[in-house]
Amino acid sequence: MKSLKELFKIGIGPSSSHTIGPEKIAEFVRAKYPNADKYKVVLYGSLALTGKGHGTDAVLKKVLGDKTEIEYDRLKTDIPHPNTMSVVVYRGEELLKTITAISVGGGSVKIEGEEVIEPNDVYTLSTFNQIKSYVLEKQMTLYDYVYEVEPSVKEYLKTVWTVMKESVERGLKKEGVLPGGLNVVKKAKYIYESDDIFVRDSLLRNKLTCAYALAVAEENADNGKIVTAPTCGASGVLPAVLYYAYKNEHVREDCIINALATAGLIGNIVKTNASISGAECGCQAEIGTACSMAAAAVAEIYGLSIDQIECAAEVAMEHNLGLTCDPVLGLVQVPCIERNTMAAMRAFDSFCVAYYLAPMRKIPFDVIVKTMYETGKDLNKKYLETARGGIAKNYKL
Repeated sequence: MKSLKELFKIGIGPSSSHTIGPEKIAEFVRAKYPNADKYKVVLYGSLALTGKGHGTDAVLKKVLGDKTEIEYDRLKTDIPHPNTMSVVVYRGEELLKTITAISVGGGSVKIEGEEVIEPNDVYTLSTFNQIKSYVLEKQMTLYDYVYEVEPSVKEYLKTVWTVMKESVERGLKKEGVLPGGLNVVKKAKYIYESDDIFVRDSLLRNKLTCAYALAVAEENADNGKIVTAPTCGASGVLPAVLYYAYKNEHVREDCIINALATAGLIGNIVKTNASISGAECGCQAEIGTACSMAAAAVAEIYGLSIDQIECAAEVAMEHNLGLTCDPVLGLVQVPCIERNTMAAMRAFDSFCVAYYLAPMRKIPFDVIVKTMYETGKDLNKKYLETARGGIAKNYKL
């Protein structure tokens, strides 16, 4: 598995696969061919179908220049991944190179024939069962294992947590309408400041968690600075539960960082053995993974056992199976933003279930990860971030 630095990326929304990934590919091309003066980019699959709404064209022109020609090939199907693109590089009228690249999800990319852009594995263990066996034998925690493998990652996670906090706090202060044409009103500030006279206990937690998740998801949709957790589209889930624990339960920041490490390990397992790409496996790969990460983080914060942490992550993923990716107008807004709130609240529910039922559970986390991947592969393509099915098809402006 790769470093957690490859999972938790700090960047600008609204989409890790459609903006952060293509930006990285464009920057690679610019560095590889510094003498080029003209580019043509052809987007395929999900990039072609929802790239306009996700801002792919804008980020490519930002890196490669305003004169870059962008084509949307929505018909080609024999592509290696739903987020495939090609960059044709010219010097004058001379064709220098045609580069095929894939934005695999979470801001990670693969470039045909190139190894330098793909970082090396740092974790020799790649399934939850392998890691659990190791940490139980060593009498250590999941976050201890992360720090053993990546001694320097703790400082990076502190930066990640700072960005997460800031994205929540910015989002809670903002009002107005999100860009893109749907006229979606920002709701985080309204919910956060709403009257609590009838809200008590768990309902208050739900209200605040909902507001925190909305704050980050709206920041993402408004091209704000966020952390992929594991993607931009699901970036509000983990910060919401961590911020609630920090702000409302007064959990120490060192505990938050440890929970972030545990959450990262869960996300890394899914990314390695399945997918975190909505274009490849539907929203279950993004929101489902984020929910698992958040549930594991909450279980870690409250001192649950490794079996209970695994159960929390498994329950969270299991009950997001089959979740489709159907963004209206190709924007990361409807239903994406509200899904962040539901997953954040479900993370707490999964933690509660795991607290009581872990000893009686049947399904290991590794099994549910495999199941999610197979489910995603079986989903009709119109439900894989193409904006051709579901709410995207049925909602009329």
